[in-house]
Amino acid sequence: MAETGARRRHELSTLLLLSLLLILPVSSAGENLSFNFNHRKISTIVGSSSSVSNSTYAVIFDAGSSGSRVHVFHFDQNLNLLFIGSDIEVFSQIKPGLSSYADDPQKAADSLIPLLEKAESAVPQKLQSVTPVRLGATAGLRFLEGDRSEKILEAVRVLLKSKSGFKYDADSVSILDGNQEGSYQWLTINYLLEKLGTKYSNTVGVIDLGGGSVQMAYAISDQDAANAPISSDGSSKFVQNLYLKGAKYNLYVHSYLRYGLQAVRVEILKVTKELGNPCILAGYEGTYTYGGEEYKASAPRSGSSFARCRRVILEALKINQYCGYSECTFDGIWSGGGGVGQKNIYVASFFFDKAGQAGFIDANQPDAVVKAIDFKRAAMVACETKFVDAKSKYPNVYPSDLQFVCMDLVYEYTLLVDGFGIDSRKKITLVKQVAYHGSLAEAAWPLGNAVAVVSSPKGSTANY
Repeated sequence: MAETGARRRHELSTLLLLSLLLILPVSSAGENLSFNFNHRKISTIVGSSSSVSNSTYAVIFDAGSSGSRVHVFHFDQNLNLLFIGSDIEVFSQIKPGLSSYADDPQKAADSLIPLLEKAESAVPQKLQSVTPVRLGATAGLRFLEGDRSEKILEAVRVLLKSKSGFKYDADSVSILDGNQEGSYQWLTINYLLEKLGTKYSNTVGVIDLGGGSVQMAYAISDQDAANAPISSDGSSKFVQNLYLKGAKYNLYVHSYLRYGLQAVRVEILKVTKELGNPCILAGYEGTYTYGGEEYKASAPRSGSSFARCRRVILEALKINQYCGYSECTFDGIWSGGGGVGQKNIYVASFFFDKAGQAGFIDANQPDAVVKAIDFKRAAMVACETKFVDAKSKYPNVYPSDLQFVCMDLVYEYTLLVDGFGIDSRKKITLVKQVAYHGSLAEAAWPLGNAVAVVSSPKGSTANY
């Protein structure tokens, strides 16, 4: 009887987790998602995995346009994070991303093997068969034309089924909807900062600049949510209703495809077409390849210029495109109305990376408080640099990116100030990792994905 009671309590616990957790189903763009994450306290990290008898691992691959990453998480039965060795997660990354192998699906899949081996070394062998594995492809594969992305995904499915010891399901490999990615990111950062369950004005807004797209997500007021544009089916394509730890949130989220750092280079180069582009460093003549296509990328005779580059980027952002709403960002998109949900903004991914490469933050630290104007100052210096001098001036920039140091920094400044309307002197937090109970966790969407996966009734609980 005791065993039966324990089993029933375990089943009840599983049902409670399903009501408390943020379950993000794969969705089409514009679908209004409703999440529940109620009545339980996601609290502290347990100091050692030996202190609990039941735990679950999850392996999440983030297949972005700029590179592929693997995250391995370890949870207790209440979805508290457990340490894996001395870290709160196992993380590893490689470059380039899967979309760089647009015409060679097998090579794309094989590029993940080092990450797969890293994950297998982190999960006890006896638990690998019950450890769920997921690969979420983001904007890089969304951007590919034709059936290129599906061929790459199929090669990855074969790899994970044939060479991985992890638990593979039919939905293990997919392309994430951009809004879903943004929601995961917002959840991850606010979860790690322990903001969930508080007033929406206490949460932080999140801007995540990837290689293929940029996401903005923040909580908005009931009034702004009520005024949100409505799709033909009566749902809002911008606002998701969340119930997190007893608090209701209206989450504005939008993913701007083609405006990630690497994809937007194409849009910027298209503005000048075959002419010299004032965002390219003086002395460089060449091409830029993205998504299997090649584009002219050469400097004008006069070299790069902050002012002229900024004008080109404003055109690429379509700042003046008709919006149809009272408050807009760029490319004709509703802004969400602004408000206190943007009082504190955490800015992730390429914003952090480029600031570190430009030298105005310490890239070895998990985060840094800056102002948008810091990007402007760095951009003005970069745009005065000749290509021949770029390697010595920017030693941490990949050689293939050196010609774009002016373009990238001007874009990031313009995106923040003109695109998202952030005051150039407002303090923002550049974030790579979040300090959480004495450890550091990556400020990325896979944590939210992992929570959803291990709480799913499809998954098995790994007992350890």
